[in-house]
Amino acid sequence: MELIPILFFIVVLICLLWGYPVSFTLGGVSIIFGVIIFGTNFFNLLPLRIWGIMSNYVLIAVPLFIFMGVMLEKSGLAEELLETMALLFGKLKGGLAISVLLVGTLLGASTGIVGATVVTMGVLSLPVMLKRGYNAKAASGIIMASGTLGQIIPPSIILILLGSVLNVPVGELFIAALLPGLILVLLFFLWIVLLTITKPKSVPAMPAEELRKFKGSDAVKRIFSAFILPSILVLAVLGSIFAGFASPTEAAGIGAFGAIVLSAIKKRFSIKTLKEVMLKTTSITSMVFLILVGATAFSLVFRGVNGDRLLTQFILESNFEPYQFLAIAMLVIFILGFFIDFIEITFIIVPVIAPILVQMDFDLLWIGIIIAMNLQTSFLTPPFGFSIFYLKGVAPPGVTTAQLYKGVIPYVVLQLTALLLIIIFPEISFWLLKIFSN
Repeated sequence: MELIPILFFIVVLICLLWGYPVSFTLGGVSIIFGVIIFGTNFFNLLPLRIWGIMSNYVLIAVPLFIFMGVMLEKSGLAEELLETMALLFGKLKGGLAISVLLVGTLLGASTGIVGATVVTMGVLSLPVMLKRGYNAKAASGIIMASGTLGQIIPPSIILILLGSVLNVPVGELFIAALLPGLILVLLFFLWIVLLTITKPKSVPAMPAEELRKFKGSDAVKRIFSAFILPSILVLAVLGSIFAGFASPTEAAGIGAFGAIVLSAIKKRFSIKTLKEVMLKTTSITSMVFLILVGATAFSLVFRGVNGDRLLTQFILESNFEPYQFLAIAMLVIFILGFFIDFIEITFIIVPVIAPILVQMDFDLLWIGIIIAMNLQTSFLTPPFGFSIFYLKGVAPPGVTTAQLYKGVIPYVVLQLTALLLIIIFPEISFWLLKIFSN
């Protein structure tokens, strides 16, 4: 009997690495094992668990935030924001890279969808950066890294899912994640500054002629339209959560409606656009919830065969110190991020290690933040980092996959540095919470 949970876990991982769809692998393998072990009674248990997921009020925020992000992407606001920021900072060495970082930060706080952010910035900024003399590694690295900021900067889909799995208030996760996210932005900025000092030719300034044209036009109006309006939307969403006026789900509704209003102000709203946004939102949401249902079936079977108890017993009998086990857990999550998606890790690994971390007296809110930051690296780590594939799909023909791999390495190191800082100084995650609780 002790071998059954190990065999079950191995079969699931083999199927995932073999390339089978995640949701069907989790659900299908779990149902097969569940019927073999528990018989037809398994079908009396599974629907109740699935209904519990579907009736979870917090998870309603997922499609609403996805709608908000897709609407901002389809309405062209992201494109205008990127162009304006590039011209605003273009006179500085590394100005284009700084613009990409700022836009990635703002889009991360408004969309939370890594694929949309990376593709949008890749299409708009990578050709321009290469044309202005940027090194391909430097240009692609900052685009991919900035695109992942939506994973840690709220409102983040992964924080909502982690809040559900860890049974931690999502609003508190949002507040706690903001400062770690801004620290990561600061580290990226310092790396760009270092590049301007050590390799100035790889991150040159924009030509003066283009900047003069920008300043000669109605620059103030463009800056207000491109930067201030999306910023107001982000402040409305996050401010309502932080101030306690709205729950994350209610704030997501504000964000979705605000994105429609902004696109209407920009005269880019239409029934056709709305249909496209709704279709894409439905597609992405369905994918997330199918994985969630499959992960629920996996968790039911794994606990049913006492896999969680066996793992807990093994860890406790191994006499690991709490921080030794935490280091092992973070290493496992980091390595799995090379091969499988963050949603899979959230629903397969996190429920397994969470009870052990509770027994070791770790604060699950803090655990949620460091897991989210660790999972963020999964978008950048070769060979299967999704940001790499997103950018490769829209990059000019001259940009090779090897250049993308090399360009992203410094930012993986910076993300791990930020993760280490938050582990060493956990009060970073609680500082804003203390302020807003007073």
